[in-house]
Amino acid sequence: MSTPRSGLDGAGLLVIDKEQGVTSHDVVASCRKLLKTRKVGHAGTLDPMATGVLVLGVERATKMLGLLSLTTKAYTATIRLGADTDTDDAEGQVLTRTDTAALDHDRIAAQVHTLTGDISQVPARVSAIKVDGKRAHALARDGAEFELKPRPVTVSRFEVGEITATPWAGDNAGVFTDIEVEVECSAGTYIRSLARDLGAALGVGGHLIALRRTRVGPFTLAEARTLTELADDPAVSLGIDDAAQFAFSHRNISADEAESISQGRWLEPIGMAGTYAAIDPDGHTIALLQEKGRRASSVMVVRPATLRQ
Repeated sequence: MSTPRSGLDGAGLLVIDKEQGVTSHDVVASCRKLLKTRKVGHAGTLDPMATGVLVLGVERATKMLGLLSLTTKAYTATIRLGADTDTDDAEGQVLTRTDTAALDHDRIAAQVHTLTGDISQVPARVSAIKVDGKRAHALARDGAEFELKPRPVTVSRFEVGEITATPWAGDNAGVFTDIEVEVECSAGTYIRSLARDLGAALGVGGHLIALRRTRVGPFTLAEARTLTELADDPAVSLGIDDAAQFAFSHRNISADEAESISQGRWLEPIGMAGTYAAIDPDGHTIALLQEKGRRASSVMVVRPATLRQ
């Protein structure tokens, strides 16, 4: 694993492969203990039932989290057709149950196609979206009546893999249809809502029974470690220099420009869009910059003059 340099010991990004049954806040708490620091934050959460990629910032890199481009995500999931739940996933109470023995696989594929591309999606009632200042999941837990408005999202990939029949527990009166899917989508897309809407379109109900996030932005399972692996090697996945250069496009700058930007001054723009890293001749990330008008100004000074060696 990379180690931070030049007065920024312990700072960087940590990519965790979250296990099932723990919250994202639980993961942050565990990482604080393992890394012996309070300065740990996360760049977006995962539901307790979900596993997979969770990106954390440590020490000074917590300031980087809000600047990361995490607008695309990828998942593998299992959707169970034949039952609705009040949470749209396996943790909720079953509301309806429908035998899917006669469900045609071509019909499934056709409805999956309608849920691919730019679509309008109603978030799950147990989501973290705020309604009149309160989280939807809290309102749902309290039995409150409320409606969530549809939101535009993009599902760039929604592919069906293995399809299996699962007998109902306790009797042989019917079967569920479980489908393995791979989804790539924009941030803000709810996979459990895709499961619910697919089941509704097929007239049999549907909910999510397994979810694994395989990528968020540029971060994948290849960079991720479990908490057990972190305990064996308590260090960041990417030191702050390497993290900036991994997550952002970059611009090479001179030693004089590095000195200037490290003291909060601005550079001449070069026509680069978005947020990018300014790299000095030694390969160190000095700042993250954005260009506006005649200035390339820092949105985060990664290595301020007071911390540089």
